[in-house]
Parts: sequence; C-alpha cells; structure tokens
Amino acid sequence: MSLDQKLIVALDTVDADRARSWAAAVSPHAGLLKLGLEFFLANGAAGFARIAGAPIFLDLKLHDIPNTVAGGVRAVLHLRPKMLTIHASGGSAMIQAAHQAAVSAGPDRPMILAVTVLTSLDQNDLHALGVNATPAEQVLRLGRLAIEAGADGLVCSPLEVAMLREALGPTVKLVVPGIRPTGSATGDQARTMTPAQAVAAGADWIVVGRPITGAADPAAAAADIAASIR
Repeated sequence: MSLDQKLIVALDTVDADRARSWAAAVSPHAGLLKLGLEFFLANGAAGFARIAGAPIFLDLKLHDIPNTVAGGVRAVLHLRPKMLTIHASGGSAMIQAAHQAAVSAGPDRPMILAVTVLTSLDQNDLHALGVNATPAEQVLRLGRLAIEAGADGLVCSPLEVAMLREALGPTVKLVVPGIRPTGSATGDQARTMTPAQAVAAGADWIVVGRPITGAADPAAAAADIAASIR
C-alpha cells in the first residue's frame, strides 16, 4: 500500500471485523483506507487500532467552534491518521485552529482536508439552506477560504475538480468522493463521475466505498478500479 496509489477505499461499517476483512482484501490496490464517523463512533480508538498497518484517512468532518475542533484534532493525533477532515463552512478561525493543532504533531502530522460541499447536495439543497450560489460557486468560495486559512487540501465532488485545480494550482491536494464506476448505482450521491474521469480532471485521490465493499469480490472490484486509473 502506497500513498502514490490514487484509490482510497471507504470502509463504511460499524462492524470492526468486517472492516478488517475488507481492509485485508483491498489493501494491495489502495493508497489509503477511509474510516468514517459511523465506524469511529461505534468503535473508537480501539477499533481504529484494529485496522493498524495501513495508512488511514480519518473522515470525521469536524465542525464546531475553533477551540473544540482544535481539541478534537489533538485528541486523535496519537492514532497517526494520514488525513483528517473538517468542514470548510466552519470558517477561517476554525480551519486555522485545526491546522495549528495538527502541526503540533510534527512532521508526521495528518493532512487537514476541508470538506467544501457534500456530494449529496445539489442546487436545490443549497437554496433550501439559504445559499444563493451554484454548487460550483460555493465550492470555489469555500475552497479558497480553506486553503488561505491553512488547510492542506480539499474534499470536493468530481464535478468541481478541474475548476479547483485551475483556480488553486497544482499543489493543493484534492480528495474526491462521489465516484461511481460505469454501471454502478449513484445511491445518495448527487454529483458523480467515473474513477478515470475524476483522475483525468485532476483528483489526487478518489474515494470509493459501496461499489467495492458491496461487490461480491471486493478485492477484484478494487483491483479493477485501481487499474482503470493507473
């Protein structure tokens, strides 16, 4: 498993044994494994440790006042995740606090990724929330704010990758969920692309969950996706 591999496999389950099984199957084909909120709430640090040995993207999407988010970041530093998510909509002070807390871990600190607009939201959802902008406009606004405040990278839908790459340059890391291989159901994802399309647009890593973990053979599904973006 190498961070040079662009595939992140999302182990979205509360069952630690199932997550371990998936991890063993897909690790040869992935750069990182993603553990999300449901897994962490169900299993905590002990569950995280059971997936030890693989680089972990800890996707908690922290969003609170700056002091609380900084404390949350510090609370998981001992687990040594490679990536950790916060919400860009928490604002500059919150993002700065998260970055400063991460830096306290030294050179092996986690990459702080700011989530822009959730891939489940579309234009109508944003308007219902009082955001009078298109998803692309809101992603760019939040992306610029987050990078200026110290985030290492962004989480965005594949539809915004090319725009962010052009606007923010080649060094900003872009992690992209909402990936659906050809023929896969979109589920609750509103803004999707295939793996190859997202990487061609400029994604540094793509996040794939159910099309792999829901497959009859997760290892084969992961291998197929990895081959399609190699």
